[in-house]
Amino acid sequence: MGSPTITVAHSPDSDDAFMFYALAEGLVETEGLRYQHELSDIQTLNLRALAGELAVTAVSFHAYAHLADRYLLLPHGASFGDGYGPVVVSRRPVSREEIVSGSVAVAAPGKLTTAALALSLWAPGVRMEFRPFDAIAGDVLEGRREAGLLIHEGQLTFAGDGLTLVEDLGRWWKAETGLPLPLGGNVVRRDLGPETIGKISRALSASIEYGLAHRDAALTHAMRYSRGLDRGRADRFVGMYVNDWTRGYGPEGRRAVQALLDRGHAAGLIPAVQAEYVESCS
Repeated sequence: MGSPTITVAHSPDSDDAFMFYALAEGLVETEGLRYQHELSDIQTLNLRALAGELAVTAVSFHAYAHLADRYLLLPHGASFGDGYGPVVVSRRPVSREEIVSGSVAVAAPGKLTTAALALSLWAPGVRMEFRPFDAIAGDVLEGRREAGLLIHEGQLTFAGDGLTLVEDLGRWWKAETGLPLPLGGNVVRRDLGPETIGKISRALSASIEYGLAHRDAALTHAMRYSRGLDRGRADRFVGMYVNDWTRGYGPEGRRAVQALLDRGHAAGLIPAVQAEYVESCS
């Protein structure tokens, strides 16, 4: 028999590519497991995780609230926006009150994204129209939508495209809670069992550490997924979402996750959930 193969699913984004670089290139110890990488947009990964299809996958924390019975959060690999995050943009000045009232709809990147959850917390009553994440900026620029919610590289490029910032939801969340905004994490299916889960957790941790220690090589790999960013801006984007928070949640990161889940539940947006993590295995 060959080595067991674990499918690892994540977004085709420069930050995820940076994080998984060493694992994808066979540069870290895998303790007898083989890894197959599958890339898809985060909303698709959220839906596939809801169906229990994926052994290891990146998911939005919004989606995690609906699949916590089947998956555990791995202790490494999360993306936090520490004073920054998804941005609401428009062509003309738009007020929070217009969005809350529903008079201005917001094009959003997926019902189960954390961006959509944060938008609902910032603007209760918001009317969202769901669109592919990479179509939203163009929709707003060309007048098909009055406002849009941008994730990924769009957070860095919107001003140069001629769009106006309405709100940075990560900045709002930090002012509101004093905590970073938890956006996405990596989860592992509980039924894989503690031995296999421990091996996966160690391999992911090693991949993140390798990328951070060999930044130039990891960034070159990640540039394949930078969606037009030059190397300087790609490096900035990776730094925003692959950093010490990615190495491990720590007490403050875990508080931030639970605060998001608790506030989402209090607003009637998600079920009550207590976040559960794989314990770090050295």
